[in-house]
Amino acid sequence: MKKFLIILTILSTITALVSATGSGESGPNSSQPNTKMDKMFDLSGAGATFPAPLYTVMFDEYSKLTGNKVNYQAIGSGGGIKQLTAKTVNFGASDAPMKDSEIAAAGAEVIHIPTCIGAIVISYNLTGIDPQLRFDGTTIANVFLGKITKWNDPAITALNPGVKLPDMPIAVIHRSDSSGTSYNFTTYLTKVSPEWAAKIGTGKSPDWPVGVGGQGNPGVAANIKQVPGALGYIEIAYARQNKMPVAQIKNKAGNFIDPGNLSAVALAADVKFPADAKVDIVDSDAAQGYPISATTWLLIYKDQTFYGNKDKCKAVVDLFWWITHDGQKFNETVDYAKLPPAAVKVAENLLKSIVYDGKPFIQ
Repeated sequence: MKKFLIILTILSTITALVSATGSGESGPNSSQPNTKMDKMFDLSGAGATFPAPLYTVMFDEYSKLTGNKVNYQAIGSGGGIKQLTAKTVNFGASDAPMKDSEIAAAGAEVIHIPTCIGAIVISYNLTGIDPQLRFDGTTIANVFLGKITKWNDPAITALNPGVKLPDMPIAVIHRSDSSGTSYNFTTYLTKVSPEWAAKIGTGKSPDWPVGVGGQGNPGVAANIKQVPGALGYIEIAYARQNKMPVAQIKNKAGNFIDPGNLSAVALAADVKFPADAKVDIVDSDAAQGYPISATTWLLIYKDQTFYGNKDKCKAVVDLFWWITHDGQKFNETVDYAKLPPAAVKVAENLLKSIVYDGKPFIQ
């Protein structure tokens, strides 16, 4: 009888421990995805090149943790929205929030989940220039308008006293594809230059007045690196990878900010995130914030029922939950700022709204 009571006590303890630890599912009380299970899936996504260096790291780590592989095609934000709309991928990715017309084309509500904060930088190819160059918004806009065509233009030399700039043409490099990076960069130009706002405006595929196009952030980075006198805009991770110089940019408060300072990038995102997470942090009011900072989103249909595989859809939701929680520890390792707590809370609420057959994945 005594042995029986001891065994019963042990079994009761084990049962209590299992109940306390739960089933391993992701949810509001856990930032961990499901660990490796019998059912593992190949998940697919496509879109923005802006966060691709971070997603490469995150998706690899997620695969190690869960066995679920993520095939991500970095084809540009416009391409990602098109593939999501065509339902050829489980999720899309964009640095520009979907327009009403794009949501209408998608045929159903699409949730935007923020993942990181990144810096769009001005990079250049000049030999013998040691100090980090400085630019302001008006000067950058005039370069991309074709009004400033040489490196020793008075507007550039005035911002860089003591720097001997060459008498050589500026080779402007921009994106050739539909791009969220271009969307945020032209948002900045629109805010700082009335002439740019009137003539060109904001867009993923603007009508560039001058310059040569490159495919994706990698294509623009490659062109800048190969062409003497080149100047273009890229996400800072690509500049770091290619050991390319980046300029300090004068912000709204009048301070020149180095985009290599991740705290300055994070400060730009210290704003109120709306319930739909579609926030504009370009040219923020932060006195020490980097002015061409931007957030980026993963895109997922709110109602996942049409995909026809509930377990696979849950694996995507688990992935998104992990990215916005434990996955954030990887952001700074590849030059992205973490999401502010307010953005994480918004992401949680949005993920809780995703359903299959009318029932949410996260209770």
